Amino acid sequence: PFNLTGILYFPKLKDRVAVERNKISLYCNQMFVTDHVDNIVPDFMTLLHGVIDSPDIPLNVSRSYLQSDASVKKISTYITKKVADRLESIFKEERAQLEEKWDNLKLFIEYGMLSDEKFCERALKFALLKNTDGKYFSFDEYKEAVKNAQTDKDKKLVYLYATKPQDQYAFIQAAKDKGYDVLLMDCELDSHYVNLLEQKLTDTRFARVDSDAVENLIPKEDKIKPEMKEDERYDLENLFKAVLPEGNDYYVVGENLGETSAPILITQNEFMRRYREMSALGGGMNFYGSMPESYNITVNMENPLVQKIWSAKQADVKPQAELPAEAPESASEEEKTKAREAREAVRKEHRADVQAFATGNELLHQIVDLALLGSGMLKGKPLADFIARSYSLLK
Repeated sequence: PFNLTGILYFPKLKDRVAVERNKISLYCNQMFVTDHVDNIVPDFMTLLHGVIDSPDIPLNVSRSYLQSDASVKKISTYITKKVADRLESIFKEERAQLEEKWDNLKLFIEYGMLSDEKFCERALKFALLKNTDGKYFSFDEYKEAVKNAQTDKDKKLVYLYATKPQDQYAFIQAAKDKGYDVLLMDCELDSHYVNLLEQKLTDTRFARVDSDAVENLIPKEDKIKPEMKEDERYDLENLFKAVLPEGNDYYVVGENLGETSAPILITQNEFMRRYREMSALGGGMNFYGSMPESYNITVNMENPLVQKIWSAKQADVKPQAELPAEAPESASEEEKTKAREAREAVRKEHRADVQAFATGNELLHQIVDLALLGSGMLKGKPLADFIARSYSLLK
């Protein structure tokens, strides 16, 4: 046992990125010892401010001695317990006060849960989730609130979340129209935090609300895909890639999303985007930094505008010529190369025809630009061209 008194508090953050460390002072019988408390208190506690006084802390010794001293090591465990005790007490007895201050506490709590396993286990009892309507929930409360509507066909509970409500308004509203609730996850650590929660919460996964069509975020049954031949899928891909901005990777897929759903949806894969964000937060992009941005282009084949464009393409672009036969396995490498080149020449000629149609189709440009605009990807000359085209369509 040892004696320990002190006051620790969560500072109000003006800039959540610029968090000050080393604001805890360590004293022995009111005599200053150090304000470098890393490895003396838990790492996430170095974000707190305050003072700690203990007669059991040796005076006038090196930091390395402090960090290895048995009594000092107990401080770390003790402080973690006391902070968790106090937060749990506030949650149970002064819930309104915790909710009022949660937005300012959230960064500290998340960092603690990510860096300290024991604190994480305690925090799961009092940590709060906030939805886009500004309502707060405990983990148990939120599970009960959404489990009926947001359990997918594989019995996984799906938590939808937004990071920028203004930018993602249309996606949030589409989810709400389906009867879903959307969490607000706008903290710098949330990419890591979401991964942690997926490990801690049983049969639960998180999906950002703009990571896919709302019909695909919480699949209730197996999807019925459009009936398309291989060459038609190839045409669809080339048709849309011809009018999308260069420099990115695009995965184009046709789906049946209903006549009233948008013609095109531009999204990013949940896990690729999440790992890119985590790598950036870690101080180095690693191999993600050198990779182009990757987007999923979901084309709603049941939308009347898409059907109009597709029918025009079918009428104006002649079908691809039959591909030359592949070289047999017994053929020489030279013969195999010639066969591949002959097949590619046919594809290239047809691809050029599709791209020429796409370039000249005003409606295709318009619906793609609208999707880019909604995703914040339409800038510079393409934006100016879109505005000019929109005015001309109004005449």
